[in-house]
Amino acid sequence: MTALVVVLAVAAAVIVLGGISSIRVISEYERGVTFRLGRLRPLRGPGLCRVIPGLERLVRVDLRVVTLTIPPQEVITRDNVPARVNAVVLFRVVDPVKSVMEVENFAVATSQIAQTTLRSLLGREDLDTVLAHREDLNERLREQIAGQTTPWGVDVRLVEIKDVEIPEAMQRAMAKEAEAERERRAKIINARGELQASEELRQAADILSPNPASLQLRYLQTLLELGADQNSTVVFPLPLDIVGPFLNSMSRGGAVATDNGTGPAPVVP
Repeated sequence: MTALVVVLAVAAAVIVLGGISSIRVISEYERGVTFRLGRLRPLRGPGLCRVIPGLERLVRVDLRVVTLTIPPQEVITRDNVPARVNAVVLFRVVDPVKSVMEVENFAVATSQIAQTTLRSLLGREDLDTVLAHREDLNERLREQIAGQTTPWGVDVRLVEIKDVEIPEAMQRAMAKEAEAERERRAKIINARGELQASEELRQAADILSPNPASLQLRYLQTLLELGADQNSTVVFPLPLDIVGPFLNSMSRGGAVATDNGTGPAPVVP
């Protein structure tokens, strides 16, 4: 009788322990893919679920967004410039069953596809395109990678090129090119400024030329501006309409002196 009780107690303990060990807790951000004797069973949702030990196997699939860093890749652009490019990929599982049934390890497979696509796409572009049009390249990368991962139940949300490393010689050449471009723009701006100034001066001359008094006032204003500096020497030209009467009077006086026999008339330049 005592032996029977012991056997029953052991059996009950085994059943209780087996029942406890068969209970699994699936988090809200997870889903459980269950196989019974190798056959796929319905998808298990969050909460408690029971897995028969020895008969069933539970595979947990995380539905959260995964951040995948692509290691630096050696790329030769279309214009034969070597570069090291790294990127980051954001993806998440949208179909847990496909992520288990269609691919062995979806994270590793997505990483390999992202690396090969990055090298292939950037190898067909110029260095200027890689440096200046990253948004377009990011979208094209995302579309190409998503085209490979969608059958696995993996949705690629975002692809971003982080850093592009180029040789120092190429960096110096690009710096010289940028400096030459800035000098060209500066010369163009200076030439446009001189052209506009010449147009304004021409219009001012057209306005002042009909009125000699305006010209004299302008001369006086210029003299006042130059006289602000006491250490400067100013050579101020006199208008001919002011000096003309004085020269004419000197010419007439020289002519009278010649008629009186006092000597030859002075030559007035």
